[in-house]
Amino acid sequence: MEPEEYRRRGKEMVDYICQYLSSVRERRVTPDVQPGYMRAQLPDSAPMDPDSWDDIFGDIEKIIMPGVVHWQSPHMHAYFPALTSWPSLLGDMLADAINCLGFTWASSPACTELEMNVMDWLAKMLGLPDKFLHHHPDSMGGGVLQSTVSESTLVALLAARKNKILEMKLSEPDADESSLNSRLIAYASDQAHSSVEKAGLISLVKIKFLPVDENFSLRGETLKEAIAEDRKKGLVPVFVCATLGTTGVCAFDNLSELGPICVAEGLWLHIDAAYAGTAFLCPEFRLFLDGIEYADSFAFNPSKWMMVHFDCTGFWVKDKYKLHQTFSVNPVYLRHPNSGAAVDFMHWQIPLSRRFRSLKLWFVIRSFGVKKLQAHVRHVSKFFESLVRSDPLFEIPAKRHLGLVVFRLKGPNCLTEKLLKELSSSGKLFLIPATIHDKFIIRFTVTSQFTTREDILQDWNIIQHTAAQIVSQNYEKGGVRNNKQHLEL
Repeated sequence: MEPEEYRRRGKEMVDYICQYLSSVRERRVTPDVQPGYMRAQLPDSAPMDPDSWDDIFGDIEKIIMPGVVHWQSPHMHAYFPALTSWPSLLGDMLADAINCLGFTWASSPACTELEMNVMDWLAKMLGLPDKFLHHHPDSMGGGVLQSTVSESTLVALLAARKNKILEMKLSEPDADESSLNSRLIAYASDQAHSSVEKAGLISLVKIKFLPVDENFSLRGETLKEAIAEDRKKGLVPVFVCATLGTTGVCAFDNLSELGPICVAEGLWLHIDAAYAGTAFLCPEFRLFLDGIEYADSFAFNPSKWMMVHFDCTGFWVKDKYKLHQTFSVNPVYLRHPNSGAAVDFMHWQIPLSRRFRSLKLWFVIRSFGVKKLQAHVRHVSKFFESLVRSDPLFEIPAKRHLGLVVFRLKGPNCLTEKLLKELSSSGKLFLIPATIHDKFIIRFTVTSQFTTREDILQDWNIIQHTAAQIVSQNYEKGGVRNNKQHLEL
Protein backbone atom coordinates (compact mmCIF):
# COMPACT_ATOMS: atom_id res chain seq x y z
CA MET A 1 0.00 0.00 0.00
CA GLU A 2 1.45 3.32 -1.07
CA PRO A 3 1.03 6.63 0.83
CA GLU A 4 -1.76 7.95 -1.41
CA GLU A 5 -3.77 4.76 -1.08
CA TYR A 6 -3.16 4.81 2.68
CA ARG A 7 -4.53 8.36 2.79
CA ARG A 8 -7.69 7.29 0.94
CA ARG A 9 -8.15 4.04 2.85
CA GLY A 10 -7.40 5.77 6.14
CA LYS A 11 -10.24 8.21 5.56
CA GLU A 12 -12.47 5.27 4.65
CA MET A 13 -11.57 3.54 7.92
CA VAL A 14 -12.22 6.69 9.96
CA ASP A 15 -15.65 6.96 8.33
CA TYR A 16 -16.33 3.30 9.11
CA ILE A 17 -15.31 3.77 12.77
CA CYS A 18 -17.51 6.86 13.09
CA GLN A 19 -20.46 4.99 11.59
CA TYR A 20 -19.83 1.95 13.81
CA LEU A 21 -19.67 3.87 17.08
CA SER A 22 -22.54 6.18 16.14
CA SER A 23 -24.86 3.24 15.40
CA VAL A 24 -23.51 0.64 17.84
CA ARG A 25 -26.79 0.62 19.80
CA GLU A 26 -28.47 -0.99 16.80
CA ARG A 27 -26.25 -4.08 16.97
CA ARG A 28 -26.84 -7.18 19.08
CA VAL A 29 -24.61 -6.67 22.15
CA THR A 30 -23.29 -10.23 22.41
CA PRO A 31 -22.52 -12.38 19.36
CA ASP A 32 -24.66 -15.36 18.40
CA VAL A 33 -21.73 -17.63 17.54
CA GLN A 34 -20.12 -20.80 18.87
CA PRO A 35 -16.43 -21.57 19.47
CA GLY A 36 -14.68 -22.13 16.17
CA TYR A 37 -17.23 -20.11 14.15
CA MET A 38 -14.50 -18.37 12.18
CA ARG A 39 -12.59 -21.46 11.07
CA ALA A 40 -14.84 -22.29 8.11
CA GLN A 41 -14.71 -18.67 6.90
CA LEU A 42 -10.93 -18.53 6.60
CA PRO A 43 -8.60 -20.47 4.27
CA ASP A 44 -6.34 -23.10 5.78
CA SER A 45 -3.21 -21.10 4.99
CA ALA A 46 -2.17 -17.49 4.50
CA PRO A 47 -2.48 -16.14 0.93
CA MET A 48 0.62 -16.45 -1.24
CA ASP A 49 -0.36 -13.37 -3.24
CA PRO A 50 -1.79 -10.13 -1.83
CA ASP A 51 -5.52 -9.86 -1.22
CA SER A 52 -7.15 -6.65 -2.38
CA TRP A 53 -7.92 -4.08 0.27
CA ASP A 54 -11.55 -4.12 -0.83
CA ASP A 55 -11.73 -7.83 0.05
CA ILE A 56 -9.96 -7.29 3.36
CA PHE A 57 -12.19 -4.35 4.27
CA GLY A 58 -15.33 -6.28 3.29
CA ASP A 59 -14.41 -9.10 5.64
CA ILE A 60 -14.69 -6.80 8.66
CA GLU A 61 -18.49 -7.02 8.63
CA LYS A 62 -18.54 -10.55 7.21
CA ILE A 63 -16.05 -12.26 9.55
CA ILE A 64 -15.04 -9.98 12.43
CA MET A 65 -18.18 -8.16 13.53
CA PRO A 66 -20.34 -11.31 13.93
CA GLY A 67 -17.99 -12.39 16.73
CA VAL A 68 -17.56 -9.05 18.48
CA VAL A 69 -18.96 -8.14 21.90
CA HIS A 70 -19.84 -4.49 21.45
CA TRP A 71 -18.34 -2.95 24.58
CA GLN A 72 -19.35 0.57 23.52
CA SER A 73 -23.03 -0.40 23.23
CA PRO A 74 -25.38 1.47 25.58
CA HIS A 75 -26.82 -1.96 26.43
CA MET A 76 -23.48 -3.33 27.62
CA HIS A 77 -23.66 -3.56 31.44
CA ALA A 78 -21.16 -6.33 32.19
CA TYR A 79 -17.82 -6.03 33.99
CA PHE A 80 -16.76 -2.38 34.34
CA PRO A 81 -16.63 0.29 31.62
CA ALA A 82 -14.01 0.13 28.86
CA LEU A 83 -14.70 3.53 27.40
CA THR A 84 -13.14 5.26 24.46
CA SER A 85 -13.50 8.71 22.91
CA TRP A 86 -12.61 10.47 19.70
CA PRO A 87 -9.54 12.25 21.18
CA SER A 88 -8.28 8.96 22.60
CA LEU A 89 -8.59 7.23 19.23
CA LEU A 90 -6.70 10.08 17.58
CA GLY A 91 -3.96 9.84 20.19
CA ASP A 92 -3.32 6.18 19.49
CA MET A 93 -3.47 6.82 15.74
CA LEU A 94 -0.52 9.18 16.11
CA ALA A 95 1.28 6.91 18.60
CA ASP A 96 0.94 3.98 16.20
CA ALA A 97 2.40 6.05 13.38
CA ILE A 98 5.36 7.23 15.47
CA ASN A 99 5.72 3.66 16.83
CA CYS A 100 8.59 4.47 19.18
CA LEU A 101 9.77 2.01 21.83
CA GLY A 102 10.21 4.27 24.82
CA PHE A 103 12.25 2.03 27.10
CA THR A 104 14.86 4.71 27.85
CA TRP A 105 14.79 8.47 27.72
CA ALA A 106 17.22 8.33 24.79
CA SER A 107 15.02 5.95 22.79
CA SER A 108 12.39 8.71 22.60
CA PRO A 109 12.69 11.74 24.90
CA ALA A 110 9.16 13.00 24.13
CA CYS A 111 7.66 9.61 25.04
CA THR A 112 9.28 9.70 28.50
CA GLU A 113 8.84 13.37 29.28
CA LEU A 114 5.21 13.64 28.21
CA GLU A 115 4.41 10.61 30.35
CA MET A 116 6.11 12.12 33.40
CA ASN A 117 4.23 15.41 33.04
CA VAL A 118 0.84 13.83 32.28
CA MET A 119 1.19 11.44 35.23
CA ASP A 120 1.85 14.44 37.48
CA TRP A 121 -1.23 16.16 36.03
CA LEU A 122 -3.32 13.08 36.69
CA ALA A 123 -2.03 12.61 40.24
CA LYS A 124 -3.00 16.19 41.06
CA MET A 125 -6.41 15.74 39.38
CA LEU A 126 -7.10 12.74 41.66
CA GLY A 127 -5.84 14.41 44.83
CA LEU A 128 -2.93 12.01 45.35
CA PRO A 129 -0.09 12.98 47.73
CA ASP A 130 2.92 14.94 46.51
CA LYS A 131 5.15 11.89 47.17
CA PHE A 132 3.75 10.37 43.96
CA LEU A 133 4.90 13.28 41.75
CA HIS A 134 7.92 13.27 39.47
CA HIS A 135 8.38 17.02 39.68
CA HIS A 136 8.32 17.83 43.38
CA PRO A 137 11.32 18.65 45.60
CA ASP A 138 10.22 16.32 48.40
CA SER A 139 9.32 13.34 46.21
CA MET A 140 11.35 10.22 45.46
CA GLY A 141 8.45 8.72 43.52
CA GLY A 142 6.46 9.24 40.38
CA GLY A 143 3.96 7.72 37.99
CA VAL A 144 4.24 5.43 34.99
CA LEU A 145 1.73 3.99 32.53
CA GLN A 146 1.43 0.21 32.72
CA SER A 147 -0.73 -2.01 30.54
CA THR A 148 -3.20 -3.13 33.24
CA VAL A 149 -3.89 -2.88 36.96
CA SER A 150 -3.16 -6.60 37.10
CA GLU A 151 0.37 -5.92 35.89
CA SER A 152 0.68 -3.03 38.34
CA THR A 153 -0.27 -5.27 41.27
CA LEU A 154 2.39 -7.77 40.19
CA VAL A 155 5.00 -5.01 39.81
CA ALA A 156 4.17 -3.71 43.30
CA LEU A 157 4.34 -7.19 44.85
CA LEU A 158 7.67 -7.96 43.14
CA ALA A 159 9.10 -4.67 44.40
CA ALA A 160 7.82 -5.31 47.92
CA ARG A 161 9.25 -8.83 47.82
CA LYS A 162 12.68 -7.67 46.67
CA ASN A 163 12.79 -4.92 49.29
CA LYS A 164 11.81 -7.29 52.10
CA ILE A 165 14.34 -9.94 51.03
CA LEU A 166 17.11 -7.32 51.06
CA GLU A 167 16.03 -6.33 54.58
CA MET A 168 16.05 -9.96 55.72
CA LYS A 169 19.52 -10.53 54.28
CA LEU A 170 20.92 -7.86 56.59
CA SER A 171 20.28 -10.18 59.54
CA GLU A 172 20.62 -13.43 57.56
CA PRO A 173 23.41 -12.69 55.05
CA ASP A 174 24.06 -16.34 54.23
CA ALA A 175 20.41 -17.22 53.60
CA ASP A 176 19.34 -18.23 50.12
CA GLU A 177 16.85 -15.82 48.53
CA SER A 178 14.48 -18.63 47.59
CA SER A 179 14.28 -19.82 51.21
CA LEU A 180 13.63 -16.26 52.39
CA ASN A 181 10.94 -15.88 49.71
CA SER A 182 9.20 -19.03 50.97
CA ARG A 183 8.55 -17.33 54.32
CA LEU A 184 6.85 -14.25 52.85
CA ILE A 185 3.11 -13.74 53.05
CA ALA A 186 0.84 -11.04 51.60
CA TYR A 187 -2.76 -10.03 52.32
CA ALA A 188 -5.89 -8.89 50.52
CA SER A 189 -9.60 -9.05 51.22
CA ASP A 190 -11.69 -11.96 50.03
CA GLN A 191 -13.33 -9.45 47.67
CA ALA A 192 -10.04 -8.59 45.92
CA HIS A 193 -9.62 -9.07 42.19
CA SER A 194 -8.33 -12.40 40.90
CA SER A 195 -5.18 -10.64 39.67
CA VAL A 196 -3.95 -10.51 43.28
CA GLU A 197 -4.04 -14.29 43.45
CA LYS A 198 -2.27 -14.49 40.08
CA ALA A 199 0.44 -12.10 41.28
CA GLY A 200 1.05 -14.43 44.21
CA LEU A 201 1.31 -17.43 41.90
CA ILE A 202 3.87 -15.68 39.69
CA SER A 203 5.96 -14.26 42.53
CA LEU A 204 5.72 -17.43 44.67
CA VAL A 205 4.47 -15.29 47.57
CA LYS A 206 1.67 -16.79 49.65
CA ILE A 207 -1.52 -14.68 49.60
CA LYS A 208 -3.98 -14.81 52.48
CA PHE A 209 -7.46 -13.54 51.66
CA LEU A 210 -9.09 -11.98 54.72
CA PRO A 211 -12.79 -11.73 55.60
CA VAL A 212 -14.59 -8.41 55.26
CA ASP A 213 -17.17 -6.61 57.38
CA GLU A 214 -20.87 -6.16 56.66
CA ASN A 215 -20.01 -3.48 54.09
CA PHE A 216 -17.58 -5.83 52.29
CA SER A 217 -14.65 -3.76 53.54
CA LEU A 218 -11.34 -5.06 54.90
CA ARG A 219 -10.77 -3.57 58.35
CA GLY A 220 -7.65 -2.92 60.38
CA GLU A 221 -8.36 -5.31 63.23
CA THR A 222 -8.75 -8.22 60.82
CA LEU A 223 -5.38 -7.43 59.23
CA LYS A 224 -3.70 -6.99 62.61
CA GLU A 225 -4.91 -10.39 63.82
CA ALA A 226 -3.75 -12.10 60.62
CA ILE A 227 -0.28 -10.55 60.88
CA ALA A 228 0.10 -11.61 64.52
CA GLU A 229 -1.03 -15.16 63.71
CA ASP A 230 1.39 -15.49 60.78
CA ARG A 231 4.37 -14.06 62.67
CA LYS A 232 3.84 -16.79 65.30
CA LYS A 233 4.13 -19.34 62.49
CA GLY A 234 7.49 -17.88 61.45
CA LEU A 235 6.12 -16.17 58.36
CA VAL A 236 7.16 -12.68 57.28
CA PRO A 237 4.32 -10.33 56.26
CA VAL A 238 5.36 -8.22 53.30
CA PHE A 239 2.45 -6.72 51.34
CA VAL A 240 -1.18 -5.63 51.54
CA CYS A 241 -3.35 -5.00 48.50
CA ALA A 242 -6.23 -2.75 49.49
CA THR A 243 -9.08 -2.47 47.00
CA LEU A 244 -11.02 0.73 46.36
CA GLY A 245 -14.06 -0.40 44.35
CA THR A 246 -14.18 -4.20 44.39
CA THR A 247 -15.32 -6.10 41.31
CA GLY A 248 -18.28 -7.76 43.00
CA VAL A 249 -20.08 -4.85 44.66
CA CYS A 250 -17.72 -1.84 44.36
CA ALA A 251 -16.84 -1.92 48.07
CA PHE A 252 -13.95 0.02 49.62
CA ASP A 253 -11.34 -1.27 52.04
CA ASN A 254 -10.63 0.97 55.04
CA LEU A 255 -7.33 2.69 54.22
CA SER A 256 -7.29 4.84 57.34
CA GLU A 257 -7.19 1.65 59.46
CA LEU A 258 -4.99 -0.48 57.22
CA GLY A 259 -2.38 2.21 56.56
CA PRO A 260 -1.01 2.74 60.10
CA ILE A 261 -0.78 -1.04 60.59
CA CYS A 262 1.25 -1.40 57.38
CA VAL A 263 3.62 1.35 58.50
CA ALA A 264 4.02 -0.12 62.00
CA GLU A 265 4.56 -3.65 60.69
CA GLY A 266 6.75 -2.73 57.72
CA LEU A 267 4.35 -3.87 54.99
CA TRP A 268 4.09 -2.41 51.49
CA LEU A 269 0.58 -0.98 51.02
CA HIS A 270 -0.61 -1.16 47.42
CA ILE A 271 -3.98 0.28 46.35
CA ASP A 272 -6.02 -1.22 43.53
CA ALA A 273 -8.54 1.42 42.44
CA ALA A 274 -8.99 0.05 38.91
CA TYR A 275 -12.56 1.26 38.34
CA ALA A 276 -13.20 3.67 41.20
CA GLY A 277 -10.02 5.68 40.74
CA THR A 278 -11.62 7.83 38.06
CA ALA A 279 -14.24 8.94 40.60
CA PHE A 280 -11.52 10.72 42.60
CA LEU A 281 -11.50 13.38 39.91
CA CYS A 282 -14.47 14.66 41.93
CA PRO A 283 -13.58 15.94 45.43
CA GLU A 284 -16.84 14.61 46.90
CA PHE A 285 -15.73 11.02 46.30
CA ARG A 286 -12.30 11.39 47.91
CA LEU A 287 -13.51 10.32 51.34
CA PHE A 288 -12.60 6.83 50.14
CA LEU A 289 -9.01 8.08 49.84
CA ASP A 290 -8.70 8.77 53.58
CA GLY A 291 -5.42 7.07 54.49
CA ILE A 292 -3.84 7.40 51.03
CA GLU A 293 -0.83 9.04 52.69
CA TYR A 294 0.21 5.59 53.96
CA ALA A 295 0.28 4.01 50.48
CA ASP A 296 3.48 2.82 48.82
CA SER A 297 1.81 2.45 45.43
CA PHE A 298 -1.49 3.26 43.76
CA ALA A 299 -3.02 2.08 40.48
CA PHE A 300 -6.18 2.81 38.50
CA ASN A 301 -7.45 2.47 34.93
CA PRO A 302 -8.18 5.61 32.91
CA SER A 303 -9.08 2.94 30.34
CA LYS A 304 -12.20 2.05 32.31
CA TRP A 305 -14.20 5.16 33.11
CA MET A 306 -12.09 8.10 31.94
CA MET A 307 -12.65 7.65 28.19
CA VAL A 308 -9.06 6.69 27.43
CA HIS A 309 -9.24 3.40 25.60
CA PHE A 310 -7.38 0.23 26.56
CA ASP A 311 -4.56 -0.18 27.40
CA CYS A 312 -3.76 2.64 29.81
CA THR A 313 -3.16 2.12 33.54
CA GLY A 314 -1.82 4.77 35.88
CA PHE A 315 0.65 3.40 38.46
CA TRP A 316 2.41 5.53 41.05
CA VAL A 317 5.06 4.68 43.64
CA LYS A 318 6.40 6.75 46.50
CA ASP A 319 9.95 5.36 46.09
CA LYS A 320 11.09 4.75 42.52
CA TYR A 321 14.41 3.30 43.72
CA LYS A 322 12.59 0.24 45.04
CA LEU A 323 11.43 -0.37 41.49
CA HIS A 324 14.95 0.17 40.17
CA GLN A 325 16.45 -2.41 42.53
CA THR A 326 13.80 -4.89 41.39
CA PHE A 327 13.82 -4.41 37.61
CA SER A 328 17.06 -2.61 36.74
CA VAL A 329 19.27 -4.12 34.05
CA ASN A 330 22.23 -2.33 32.49
CA PRO A 331 23.56 -3.87 29.27
CA VAL A 332 25.84 -1.60 27.30
CA TYR A 333 23.42 -1.26 24.39
CA LEU A 334 20.80 0.36 26.66
CA ARG A 335 23.15 2.95 28.17
CA HIS A 336 23.13 6.53 26.96
CA PRO A 337 24.84 9.81 27.91
CA ASN A 338 21.99 10.79 30.25
CA SER A 339 21.68 7.43 32.03
CA GLY A 340 21.08 8.10 35.71
CA ALA A 341 20.15 11.74 35.17
CA ALA A 342 17.02 11.04 33.10
CA VAL A 343 14.14 8.69 33.86
CA ASP A 344 14.38 5.36 32.06
CA PHE A 345 11.00 3.66 32.41
CA MET A 346 12.45 0.24 31.54
CA HIS A 347 13.43 0.13 35.24
CA TRP A 348 9.80 0.65 36.31
CA GLN A 349 8.18 -2.33 34.61
CA ILE A 350 8.44 -5.98 33.59
CA PRO A 351 8.85 -5.66 29.79
CA LEU A 352 11.63 -3.65 28.21
CA SER A 353 9.69 -1.99 25.40
CA ARG A 354 6.72 0.30 25.89
CA ARG A 355 4.23 2.16 23.74
CA PHE A 356 3.64 5.92 23.55
CA ARG A 357 0.48 5.58 25.70
CA SER A 358 0.66 9.05 27.18
CA LEU A 359 -0.35 10.69 23.88
CA LYS A 360 -3.96 9.50 24.09
CA LEU A 361 -4.14 10.40 27.79
CA TRP A 362 -2.79 13.87 27.01
CA PHE A 363 -5.29 14.31 24.18
CA VAL A 364 -8.23 13.29 26.38
CA ILE A 365 -7.31 15.49 29.36
CA ARG A 366 -6.78 18.51 27.13
CA SER A 367 -9.86 17.90 24.96
CA PHE A 368 -12.30 17.46 27.85
CA GLY A 369 -10.68 19.47 30.62
CA VAL A 370 -11.07 18.58 34.29
CA LYS A 371 -14.57 20.03 34.60
CA LYS A 372 -16.07 17.95 31.79
CA LEU A 373 -14.37 14.80 33.06
CA GLN A 374 -15.86 15.48 36.50
CA ALA A 375 -19.31 15.96 34.95
CA HIS A 376 -18.91 12.62 33.16
CA VAL A 377 -18.17 10.85 36.47
CA ARG A 378 -21.16 12.39 38.22
CA HIS A 379 -23.51 10.76 35.70
CA VAL A 380 -23.98 7.48 37.61
CA SER A 381 -26.61 4.75 37.92
CA LYS A 382 -29.08 6.27 40.40
CA PHE A 383 -31.89 5.93 37.87
CA PHE A 384 -31.51 2.17 37.44
CA GLU A 385 -31.31 1.70 41.18
CA SER A 386 -34.62 3.53 41.63
CA LEU A 387 -36.27 1.28 39.05
CA VAL A 388 -35.12 -1.90 40.80
CA ARG A 389 -36.28 -0.64 44.19
CA SER A 390 -39.73 0.12 42.76
CA ASP A 391 -40.39 -3.55 41.90
CA PRO A 392 -41.18 -5.85 44.87
CA LEU A 393 -39.91 -8.92 43.02
CA PHE A 394 -36.33 -7.64 43.34
CA GLU A 395 -33.86 -6.81 46.07
CA ILE A 396 -30.57 -4.88 46.16
CA PRO A 397 -28.33 -6.84 48.55
CA ALA A 398 -25.45 -4.34 48.68
CA LYS A 399 -25.25 -0.56 48.82
CA ARG A 400 -24.71 1.13 45.47
CA HIS A 401 -21.33 2.83 45.09
CA LEU A 402 -20.63 4.95 42.02
CA GLY A 403 -21.99 3.37 38.82
CA LEU A 404 -22.50 -0.24 39.92
CA VAL A 405 -25.88 -1.62 41.01
CA VAL A 406 -26.21 -5.25 42.12
CA PHE A 407 -29.63 -6.88 42.22
CA ARG A 408 -31.38 -10.23 42.37
CA LEU A 409 -34.83 -11.78 42.39
CA LYS A 410 -36.09 -12.45 45.89
CA GLY A 411 -36.08 -16.13 46.67
CA PRO A 412 -33.72 -18.99 45.85
CA ASN A 413 -30.63 -18.47 43.70
CA CYS A 414 -32.09 -20.56 40.87
CA LEU A 415 -34.54 -17.77 40.00
CA THR A 416 -31.80 -15.18 39.54
CA GLU A 417 -29.62 -17.69 37.71
CA LYS A 418 -32.45 -18.39 35.27
CA LEU A 419 -33.09 -14.67 34.83
CA LEU A 420 -29.46 -14.06 33.88
CA LYS A 421 -29.46 -17.03 31.51
CA GLU A 422 -32.56 -15.76 29.71
CA LEU A 423 -31.22 -12.22 29.45
CA SER A 424 -27.86 -13.43 28.14
CA SER A 425 -29.39 -15.66 25.49
CA SER A 426 -31.44 -12.76 24.13
CA GLY A 427 -28.31 -10.82 23.14
CA LYS A 428 -30.19 -7.57 23.78
CA LEU A 429 -28.09 -6.66 26.81
CA PHE A 430 -25.02 -8.05 28.53
CA LEU A 431 -24.83 -8.66 32.28
CA ILE A 432 -22.60 -10.85 34.44
CA PRO A 433 -23.06 -12.46 37.89
CA ALA A 434 -21.30 -12.35 41.23
CA THR A 435 -22.01 -13.81 44.67
CA ILE A 436 -22.56 -12.17 48.05
CA HIS A 437 -22.65 -14.45 51.08
CA ASP A 438 -23.83 -17.37 48.91
CA LYS A 439 -26.45 -15.19 47.21
CA PHE A 440 -26.31 -15.19 43.41
CA ILE A 441 -26.51 -11.59 42.17
CA ILE A 442 -26.47 -9.74 38.86
CA ARG A 443 -24.20 -6.73 38.28
CA PHE A 444 -25.44 -3.73 36.30
CA THR A 445 -23.11 -0.90 35.46
CA VAL A 446 -23.33 1.81 32.84
CA THR A 447 -20.36 1.07 30.59
CA SER A 448 -20.99 3.25 27.55
CA GLN A 449 -20.76 7.01 27.10
CA PHE A 450 -23.67 6.64 24.68
CA THR A 451 -26.09 5.32 27.34
CA THR A 452 -29.20 7.46 27.83
CA ARG A 453 -32.05 7.34 30.32
CA GLU A 454 -34.18 5.80 27.55
CA ASP A 455 -31.62 3.02 27.02
CA ILE A 456 -31.66 2.13 30.72
CA LEU A 457 -35.45 2.15 30.78
CA GLN A 458 -35.53 -0.13 27.72
CA ASP A 459 -33.14 -2.58 29.40
CA TRP A 460 -35.10 -2.46 32.65
CA ASN A 461 -38.31 -3.28 30.79
CA ILE A 462 -36.61 -6.38 29.34
CA ILE A 463 -35.32 -7.40 32.78
CA GLN A 464 -38.67 -6.79 34.44
CA HIS A 465 -40.69 -8.63 31.79
CA THR A 466 -38.33 -11.64 31.81
CA ALA A 467 -38.34 -11.76 35.60
CA ALA A 468 -42.14 -11.69 35.76
CA GLN A 469 -42.32 -14.65 33.38
CA ILE A 470 -39.80 -16.64 35.44
CA VAL A 471 -41.61 -15.97 38.71
CA SER A 472 -44.95 -16.86 37.12
CA GLN A 473 -43.57 -20.14 35.73
CA ASN A 474 -42.02 -20.98 39.08
CA TYR A 475 -45.33 -20.29 40.81
CA GLU A 476 -47.23 -22.50 38.41
CA LYS A 477 -44.79 -25.34 39.03
CA GLY A 478 -45.29 -25.04 42.77
CA GLY A 479 -41.91 -23.46 43.42
CA VAL A 480 -43.65 -21.00 45.72
CA ARG A 481 -47.08 -21.45 47.22
CA ASN A 482 -48.31 -17.96 46.53
CA ASN A 483 -47.07 -14.55 45.54
CA LYS A 484 -47.33 -13.25 49.08
CA GLN A 485 -45.07 -15.97 50.39
CA HIS A 486 -42.60 -15.37 47.54
CA LEU A 487 -42.34 -11.68 48.26
CA GLU A 488 -41.62 -12.38 51.92
CA LEU A 489 -38.67 -14.68 51.14
